[in-house]
Amino acid sequence: MAVQIENLGQLDRKVTLEFARADLAKAREARLVKLGKTMKMAGFRPGKVPKNLVEKQYGMQVDFELQFDKASELFYELAQIEKIALAGQPRLEPKSELEADTIVFDALFEVLPEVKIGDFSKAEVTKYLTEIADPEIDRAIDVLRKQQVHYHPRGEAGHHGDGGANMAAQAGDQVVIDFVGKIDGVEFAGGKAENFEYVLGEGRMLPEFEAATLGLKAGESKTFPLAFPADYHGKDVAGKTAEFTITVKSVNWPHLPTVDDAFALSMGVTEGGVAKMRAEVKENLDREVKRRITSLLKNEVMEKLNSLCELDVPKSLVASEQERLVESARQDLMQRGIPNAKDVPIPVEMFAEQATKRVRLGLILGDLVKQQNLAATADQIKAEIDEQAATYEDPKEVVRWFYSNPSRLKDIENLVLEDNVIKYFTSLAKVTDKAISFEELSKLN
Repeated sequence: MAVQIENLGQLDRKVTLEFARADLAKAREARLVKLGKTMKMAGFRPGKVPKNLVEKQYGMQVDFELQFDKASELFYELAQIEKIALAGQPRLEPKSELEADTIVFDALFEVLPEVKIGDFSKAEVTKYLTEIADPEIDRAIDVLRKQQVHYHPRGEAGHHGDGGANMAAQAGDQVVIDFVGKIDGVEFAGGKAENFEYVLGEGRMLPEFEAATLGLKAGESKTFPLAFPADYHGKDVAGKTAEFTITVKSVNWPHLPTVDDAFALSMGVTEGGVAKMRAEVKENLDREVKRRITSLLKNEVMEKLNSLCELDVPKSLVASEQERLVESARQDLMQRGIPNAKDVPIPVEMFAEQATKRVRLGLILGDLVKQQNLAATADQIKAEIDEQAATYEDPKEVVRWFYSNPSRLKDIENLVLEDNVIKYFTSLAKVTDKAISFEELSKLN
């Protein structure tokens, strides 16, 4: 067997493999005997087909399979002996006839690249700092209140009051209307509805529609022009001006629950009332702040790693990653209920850039982890699982859930590994702390 490895440029390599066809004789005979035991042919009982007929039916197939198997076996033996860092599976190309005494294969393959790690001390990254105080807690609780909003007709006295003396529709009110729209005096499809309900200020309707409704009382009507945007989803009316007439059927004011112990109980806080609820809200916000800050820092570090390190990217790994991304996209379509998602054509080319970037980062991280001993330890993995489990009602059950599945455990290991890389990178790079509000942090990708 030849052991000279040819360099075909960058990461492409070739090695020629040779072996005697006679070396496969014993395995060939055993394979044909096995096939003969199950072979069916008219005029013969199962397993009683003559050897020459079995040979005629399966001889070439067996030669083909055994020769490829042998070439593959020899290649991987060579790869182990020569310590070849393979980037993917080899492509085996037969160079001899099936019946030749000496069987020859070319094995074409890619090797993993050398990663040139850049100077991290020249990199600059931003670490955001956000403090959660009473205003952020108040806004979060206000969101919880709005999730429990309910409406009462304006002017009708009830347990929660009558909404005040002003009977006209105001921002935040729920209105029920009838409307009809016409273009050049003719009603159009989708331009008419009865008992249509929406909340003013939520942006569900076009601005002109909401502006016309504001200030109207139950029983009042109004006619107004409405210019549909050129990119409006209804192509028949896009870019045209319609005349709408609306009639308000009812105006309902919003009632938000009072922030008291009863409200806290409705939020699942069984003890401690409002004070405990506020503490839990702060814990959740602190956790969200940590997640966002970590994610932003991670993204920036990964971008810097990608730009600071040099390497050739194996085409085979990129192709595999593209296929994986295509399959992931197809699974997403299926989960969203897209018709015929299994057969929707998804060109692999659309994932070329993303796949290349992922492969680059994977190789950089792998090399960095190996060089700097940044692999995740059992204690780090346990600490991460315990932290995630603490947010659930039964942490012990969540811990068992993680440890019961190797795939889930691997995800945690990768997460910890990335954290180790980030810590190492930021220990060398110039890190600038930047204080921003929770609202500003929420807007950052």
